[in-house]
Amino acid sequence: MFFTRDGQDALKLPTSTTELGWYLQYLATPKAKRPWVRAYTLRDCRPEVGEVDIDFVIHGHDGGPIGPGTRFALSARPGDRVGFLDQGSAFTPDHPHDWTLLVGDETALPAIAGICRALPEDARGIAVVEVPAAEDRQDFPAPADMQVVWVVRDESGRPDERPGELALRTLTSAALPDGDVHAHAIGESALATGARRHLVQERGVPKRNVDFVGYWRHGRPATG
Repeated sequence: MFFTRDGQDALKLPTSTTELGWYLQYLATPKAKRPWVRAYTLRDCRPEVGEVDIDFVIHGHDGGPIGPGTRFALSARPGDRVGFLDQGSAFTPDHPHDWTLLVGDETALPAIAGICRALPEDARGIAVVEVPAAEDRQDFPAPADMQVVWVVRDESGRPDERPGELALRTLTSAALPDGDVHAHAIGESALATGARRHLVQERGVPKRNVDFVGYWRHGRPATG
Protein backbone atom coordinates (compact mmCIF):
# COMPACT_ATOMS: atom_id res chain seq x y z
CA MET A 1 0.00 0.00 0.00
CA PHE A 2 1.15 3.53 -0.79
CA PHE A 3 0.25 6.47 1.46
CA THR A 4 0.79 10.19 0.91
CA ARG A 5 3.39 11.95 3.04
CA ASP A 6 2.67 15.20 4.85
CA GLY A 7 2.31 18.00 2.32
CA GLN A 8 1.57 15.69 -0.62
CA ASP A 9 -1.75 16.19 -2.36
CA ALA A 10 -1.33 13.37 -4.91
CA LEU A 11 0.14 9.86 -5.04
CA LYS A 12 3.02 9.40 -7.47
CA LEU A 13 2.94 5.65 -8.02
CA PRO A 14 5.38 3.38 -9.89
CA THR A 15 4.23 2.27 -13.32
CA SER A 16 6.16 -1.03 -13.30
CA THR A 17 4.59 -4.02 -11.58
CA THR A 18 7.60 -6.36 -11.66
CA GLU A 19 9.11 -7.22 -8.26
CA LEU A 20 12.31 -5.28 -8.87
CA GLY A 21 11.09 -2.73 -11.40
CA TRP A 22 8.52 -0.99 -9.22
CA TYR A 23 10.96 -0.62 -6.32
CA LEU A 24 13.70 0.85 -8.51
CA GLN A 25 11.19 3.37 -9.83
CA TYR A 26 10.14 4.13 -6.27
CA LEU A 27 13.71 4.76 -5.14
CA ALA A 28 14.35 6.96 -8.19
CA THR A 29 11.43 9.21 -7.24
CA PRO A 30 12.57 12.32 -5.34
CA LYS A 31 11.71 11.92 -1.66
CA ALA A 32 9.50 15.00 -1.68
CA LYS A 33 7.27 13.23 -4.23
CA ARG A 34 7.79 9.67 -3.01
CA PRO A 35 4.83 8.19 -1.09
CA TRP A 36 5.20 5.96 1.96
CA VAL A 37 5.00 2.26 1.10
CA ARG A 38 4.22 -0.66 3.41
CA ALA A 39 3.32 -4.32 2.77
CA TYR A 40 0.04 -5.79 4.03
CA THR A 41 -1.93 -8.99 3.60
CA LEU A 42 -5.44 -8.79 2.21
CA ARG A 43 -7.76 -10.39 4.75
CA ASP A 44 -10.55 -10.61 2.21
CA CYS A 45 -11.31 -9.35 -1.29
CA ARG A 46 -14.66 -8.64 -2.96
CA PRO A 47 -13.84 -7.48 -6.49
CA GLU A 48 -17.49 -7.53 -7.53
CA VAL A 49 -18.10 -4.51 -5.28
CA GLY A 50 -14.57 -3.06 -5.29
CA GLU A 51 -13.79 -3.80 -1.63
CA VAL A 52 -10.88 -5.30 0.29
CA ASP A 53 -10.39 -5.92 4.01
CA ILE A 54 -6.99 -5.10 5.55
CA ASP A 55 -6.07 -5.49 9.21
CA PHE A 56 -3.71 -2.94 10.76
CA VAL A 57 -1.79 -3.54 14.00
CA ILE A 58 -1.56 -0.26 15.89
CA HIS A 59 1.91 0.36 17.34
CA GLY A 60 2.99 3.38 19.33
CA HIS A 61 -0.49 4.74 20.12
CA ASP A 62 0.52 4.97 23.79
CA GLY A 63 2.68 8.00 23.04
CA GLY A 64 5.60 6.37 21.26
CA PRO A 65 6.65 7.03 17.66
CA ILE A 66 4.34 5.67 14.98
CA GLY A 67 4.88 4.73 11.36
CA PRO A 68 2.84 5.74 8.31
CA GLY A 69 0.62 2.64 8.38
CA THR A 70 -0.46 3.26 11.97
CA ARG A 71 -0.91 6.96 11.23
CA PHE A 72 -3.18 6.14 8.29
CA ALA A 73 -5.19 3.58 10.27
CA LEU A 74 -5.82 6.07 13.07
CA SER A 75 -6.75 9.01 10.86
CA ALA A 76 -8.27 7.52 7.67
CA ARG A 77 -11.51 9.06 6.48
CA PRO A 78 -13.83 8.25 3.55
CA GLY A 79 -12.38 9.80 0.42
CA ASP A 80 -8.72 9.44 1.44
CA ARG A 81 -6.63 8.02 -1.40
CA VAL A 82 -4.15 5.13 -1.18
CA GLY A 83 -2.29 3.14 -3.81
CA PHE A 84 -2.21 -0.65 -4.22
CA LEU A 85 0.35 -2.95 -5.80
CA ASP A 86 -0.46 -6.68 -5.83
CA GLN A 87 2.69 -8.75 -5.29
CA GLY A 88 0.86 -12.06 -5.09
CA SER A 89 1.30 -14.65 -2.36
CA ALA A 90 4.49 -14.92 -0.30
CA PHE A 91 3.54 -18.44 0.80
CA THR A 92 4.77 -20.56 -2.11
CA PRO A 93 6.21 -23.92 -1.00
CA ASP A 94 8.42 -25.31 -3.78
CA HIS A 95 9.19 -28.74 -2.31
CA PRO A 96 7.19 -31.83 -1.31
CA HIS A 97 6.17 -31.78 2.34
CA ASP A 98 3.97 -33.75 4.71
CA TRP A 99 2.84 -30.96 7.01
CA THR A 100 2.86 -27.17 7.47
CA LEU A 101 4.23 -25.09 10.33
CA LEU A 102 3.23 -21.44 10.74
CA VAL A 103 4.72 -19.23 13.47
CA GLY A 104 4.00 -15.53 13.97
CA ASP A 105 2.94 -12.66 16.20
CA GLU A 106 -0.05 -10.35 15.91
CA THR A 107 1.36 -8.68 12.78
CA ALA A 108 1.40 -12.10 11.11
CA LEU A 109 -2.18 -12.96 12.00
CA PRO A 110 -3.73 -11.82 8.68
CA ALA A 111 -1.14 -13.82 6.72
CA ILE A 112 -1.54 -16.94 8.87
CA ALA A 113 -5.32 -16.71 8.59
CA GLY A 114 -5.08 -16.34 4.81
CA ILE A 115 -2.67 -19.27 4.49
CA CYS A 116 -4.89 -21.52 6.61
CA ARG A 117 -7.91 -20.59 4.54
CA ALA A 118 -6.06 -21.43 1.32
CA LEU A 119 -4.55 -24.75 2.44
CA PRO A 120 -6.02 -27.97 0.99
CA GLU A 121 -8.71 -29.56 3.15
CA ASP A 122 -6.45 -32.53 3.88
CA ALA A 123 -3.49 -30.39 5.00
CA ARG A 124 -2.16 -30.98 8.49
CA GLY A 125 0.14 -29.03 10.72
CA ILE A 126 0.47 -26.43 13.45
CA ALA A 127 0.01 -22.65 13.54
CA VAL A 128 1.51 -20.86 16.55
CA VAL A 129 0.12 -17.35 16.88
CA GLU A 130 1.19 -14.92 19.61
CA VAL A 131 -1.17 -12.07 20.50
CA PRO A 132 -1.05 -9.36 23.20
CA ALA A 133 -4.33 -10.26 24.94
CA ALA A 134 -6.98 -12.98 24.85
CA GLU A 135 -9.45 -10.72 23.06
CA ASP A 136 -7.00 -10.44 20.15
CA ARG A 137 -7.63 -14.08 19.20
CA GLN A 138 -9.69 -14.46 16.04
CA ASP A 139 -11.69 -17.23 14.46
CA PHE A 140 -10.66 -18.16 10.93
CA PRO A 141 -11.23 -21.22 8.74
CA ALA A 142 -8.50 -23.88 8.73
CA PRO A 143 -8.27 -27.55 7.73
CA ALA A 144 -9.48 -29.93 10.41
CA ASP A 145 -5.96 -31.28 10.98
CA MET A 146 -4.37 -27.83 11.22
CA GLN A 147 -3.93 -27.14 14.96
CA VAL A 148 -4.03 -23.43 15.86
CA VAL A 149 -2.12 -22.69 19.07
CA TRP A 150 -2.76 -19.28 20.61
CA VAL A 151 -0.14 -17.88 23.00
CA VAL A 152 -1.15 -14.75 24.91
CA ARG A 153 1.42 -12.35 26.33
CA ASP A 154 -0.93 -11.01 29.03
CA GLU A 155 -1.39 -14.55 30.34
CA SER A 156 2.29 -15.51 30.31
CA GLY A 157 3.19 -13.91 33.63
CA ARG A 158 5.76 -11.85 31.73
CA PRO A 159 3.66 -9.14 30.00
CA ASP A 160 6.69 -6.92 29.29
CA GLU A 161 8.42 -9.63 27.29
CA ARG A 162 9.59 -8.74 23.81
CA PRO A 163 6.85 -9.54 21.27
CA GLY A 164 7.57 -12.86 19.60
CA GLU A 165 9.58 -14.40 22.43
CA LEU A 166 6.61 -16.37 23.74
CA ALA A 167 5.83 -17.80 20.30
CA LEU A 168 9.48 -18.73 19.83
CA ARG A 169 9.62 -20.42 23.22
CA THR A 170 6.43 -22.32 22.39
CA LEU A 171 8.00 -23.53 19.17
CA THR A 172 11.26 -24.65 20.78
CA SER A 173 9.41 -26.73 23.39
CA ALA A 174 6.75 -28.18 21.07
CA ALA A 175 6.49 -31.81 20.03
CA LEU A 176 6.36 -31.50 16.26
CA PRO A 177 4.86 -34.05 13.84
CA ASP A 178 7.02 -36.50 11.94
CA GLY A 179 7.67 -36.08 8.24
CA ASP A 180 8.93 -33.30 6.01
CA VAL A 181 7.73 -29.84 6.96
CA HIS A 182 7.27 -26.55 5.17
CA ALA A 183 7.68 -23.79 7.75
CA HIS A 184 6.72 -20.15 7.45
CA ALA A 185 7.99 -17.88 10.28
CA ILE A 186 6.83 -14.26 10.12
CA GLY A 187 6.37 -11.22 12.34
CA GLU A 188 8.86 -9.50 14.62
CA SER A 189 12.37 -9.87 13.19
CA ALA A 190 13.89 -11.80 16.11
CA LEU A 191 10.98 -14.25 16.06
CA ALA A 192 11.34 -14.95 12.34
CA THR A 193 15.12 -15.40 12.41
CA GLY A 194 15.05 -17.27 15.73
CA ALA A 195 12.44 -19.73 14.50
CA ARG A 196 14.45 -20.46 11.36
CA ARG A 197 17.65 -20.88 13.35
CA HIS A 198 15.95 -23.30 15.75
CA LEU A 199 14.34 -25.38 13.02
CA VAL A 200 17.54 -25.65 10.97
CA GLN A 201 20.09 -26.07 13.77
CA GLU A 202 18.09 -27.91 16.44
CA ARG A 203 15.47 -29.80 14.44
CA GLY A 204 17.52 -30.59 11.34
CA VAL A 205 15.04 -28.99 8.92
CA PRO A 206 16.63 -28.16 5.54
CA LYS A 207 17.00 -24.42 4.96
CA ARG A 208 14.95 -24.73 1.78
CA ASN A 209 11.99 -25.86 3.87
CA VAL A 210 11.88 -22.71 6.02
CA ASP A 211 10.62 -19.34 4.78
CA PHE A 212 11.03 -16.41 7.18
CA VAL A 213 10.20 -12.72 6.95
CA GLY A 214 10.77 -10.07 9.61
CA TYR A 215 7.90 -7.61 9.29
CA TRP A 216 9.18 -5.25 11.98
CA ARG A 217 11.77 -4.77 14.73
CA HIS A 218 10.81 -4.28 18.35
CA GLY A 219 11.72 -0.79 19.54
CA ARG A 220 12.52 0.43 16.04
CA PRO A 221 9.42 1.73 14.24
CA ALA A 222 9.91 1.93 10.49
CA THR A 223 9.45 5.64 9.88
CA GLY A 224 11.42 5.90 6.64
